[in-house]
Amino acid sequence: MAVKGATAHTGVLLVTANVGSLFDDPENLQKNWLREFYKVVHAHKPHFMALHCQEFGGKNYEASMSHVDKFVKELLSSDAMKDYNRARVYLDENFKSQEHFTALGSFYFLHESLKNIYQFDFKAKKYKKVTGKEIYSDTLESTPMLEKEKFPLDYFPECKWSRKGFIRTRWCITDCAFDLVNIHLFHDASNLVAWETSPSLYSGIRHKALGYVLDRIIDQRFERVSYFVFGDFNFRLDAKSVVETLCTKATMQTIRAADTNEVVKLIFRESDNDRKVMLQLEKKLFDYFNQEVFRDNNGTALLEFDKELSVFKDKLYELDISFPPSYPYSEDYSQGMQYMNTRCPAWCDRILMSHSAKELILKSENEERQVVYDHIGPNVCMGDHKPVFLSFRIAAGAGTRGRAGRAAQRKKRRRRAAAAAAAAALCFLRRRAIFSSSELGSRGLL
Repeated sequence: MAVKGATAHTGVLLVTANVGSLFDDPENLQKNWLREFYKVVHAHKPHFMALHCQEFGGKNYEASMSHVDKFVKELLSSDAMKDYNRARVYLDENFKSQEHFTALGSFYFLHESLKNIYQFDFKAKKYKKVTGKEIYSDTLESTPMLEKEKFPLDYFPECKWSRKGFIRTRWCITDCAFDLVNIHLFHDASNLVAWETSPSLYSGIRHKALGYVLDRIIDQRFERVSYFVFGDFNFRLDAKSVVETLCTKATMQTIRAADTNEVVKLIFRESDNDRKVMLQLEKKLFDYFNQEVFRDNNGTALLEFDKELSVFKDKLYELDISFPPSYPYSEDYSQGMQYMNTRCPAWCDRILMSHSAKELILKSENEERQVVYDHIGPNVCMGDHKPVFLSFRIAAGAGTRGRAGRAAQRKKRRRRAAAAAAAAALCFLRRRAIFSSSELGSRGLL
């Protein structure tokens, strides 16, 4: 858990959660999930909260719509959220359109004590004060308060549509403007393909898609502001390097399909010790004999294989990770800490930010401040993904609404400085009685 001091300015809580599992088994999972989520809200008491969901509605959105409605109603009206009297909810429910459906859901909650918060209208290109609770769904493309895109078809592996894209909103709190981007990138379709090269084919696809999103949010259409990008990035450990490290002294057996000669399974055995099986690898199987390696010290020894973000280090920053890999946890209601043996555990769910956003939350001031980057529900089944959160505080006047705001602030400071200088001169001259009142007036000092 990354922690820096404490203060009492505007508290912000950002949460990312792939919630697909919640709608496949709502009776067992949703209650636990919400209870753990509310615990974090209670512990950090944010004034502004953003919850970015991916796979909202589960694998079959149409069949899950009643569960979706129940989940949204619970979040908006629960006793735990009673002090949040304003909210914006954006749900992509356009499941009949392959070209547009992303299954993203973005929730924003504003505490009753928070004054003067504004949301940006991308069509009118101006900020609007946020009042009341509003839900937007279906065709989000026509909603002016956000930008939503599904990645172009040629970005998708084998040019087959899946629910991947992003939603962007812009907010202004205490004169500090920033973008919040809900994102879902492409997964590894096959463990065997991911193992073949370093970096993997899928890593390159994600790199291209994330670059596309960053280009969109810093282009010339709108004023550039700080940004937070959080969601399911599907970042994976470098499979080839991980396997080589975990199975250093193992021998590999290759099993091929009889009809196509395609590799369908790899078996890694210890060279001695009765040739014990260490790892079995298939398209959707990653069965390592000792899961403790992913849990010991929260798996941080494996962070050296978490390389996908490094190519964006000039554009993106992330706080130090000290929580275990967020995926793929067992969906068994009774197994809160067990990983499934489908994929190599990895930190898929992340909260990243621009370097200007980093300065915003880590800015050194006389007052101490607190920043926490952690996961939710460490011992409870939350579905196959553990939600990840970032809690921080913004000092009053920590930022402005872009260049125009900064110019206004500079102008205000110049006026104050000029007034102070004039007052000082007036005081000095009066004390020494050098000029009469009429002379002072003629010099513009009265």
